[in-house]
Amino acid sequence: MERILVGLKRVVDYNVRVRVRSDGSGVETDGVKMSINPFDEIALEEALRIKERGEANEVVVVSIGGTECEQQLRTGLAMGADRAILVTSQEPANPLTAAKIFLELATRESSELVILGKQAIDDDNSQTGQMLAALWGRPQASFASKIELDGSTAKVTREVDVGLETLDIDLPAVVTVDLRLNEPRYVKLPDIMKAKKKPLDHVALDELGVEPAASMTGVAFEDPEQRQKGIIVEDVAALVAALKEKGLV
Repeated sequence: MERILVGLKRVVDYNVRVRVRSDGSGVETDGVKMSINPFDEIALEEALRIKERGEANEVVVVSIGGTECEQQLRTGLAMGADRAILVTSQEPANPLTAAKIFLELATRESSELVILGKQAIDDDNSQTGQMLAALWGRPQASFASKIELDGSTAKVTREVDVGLETLDIDLPAVVTVDLRLNEPRYVKLPDIMKAKKKPLDHVALDELGVEPAASMTGVAFEDPEQRQKGIIVEDVAALVAALKEKGLV
């Protein structure tokens, strides 16, 4: 395999408590630690392992957004990716727009495998990979917990409600990954320094010929209601009575 394409999305770090802005216009990001979407980090780790086994020659990481996304791309390069591409856009890309962008890049880069996180922890859509496969007309395997390559085919194990399901798909293909696939490596200081010399290309959205798809607009944001304190009941009869009092039964 010549090339693997991996998507990296910039999100609020999963260790940070998400706060709504005082004016209710969105989530507070000023002064907040941002990082690679955890599922995307797992996708990159798997691509690097495939390359280290000699089953791919190059790993290219891609992000969509402003120049602030360079930080996440540099982290991906420090992990071991060979090149990075930043598709510059001032507006957040919804899943359909992101899928169209990855389609153009997969075609330009002649990628035989596109690996994405199964979802982003900010919007939880879990749609981009599926849309990309449909637009590309290529097989897909979502929520992968194990990936095995054999020449021009891939065997992907995924977790479903009744256990494990194994899919055999032809390459090129799209794979979205789940948490149990691997544990991403730690980035070391020497790798961070080396990453500064690796190529990071900027491509404008209109250069790809992609028109931003119509998207929903958030009108207002607010914190969820605080969870009410529970009560302890002595027996089933008391439980039923409490539920009836609340109008739940």
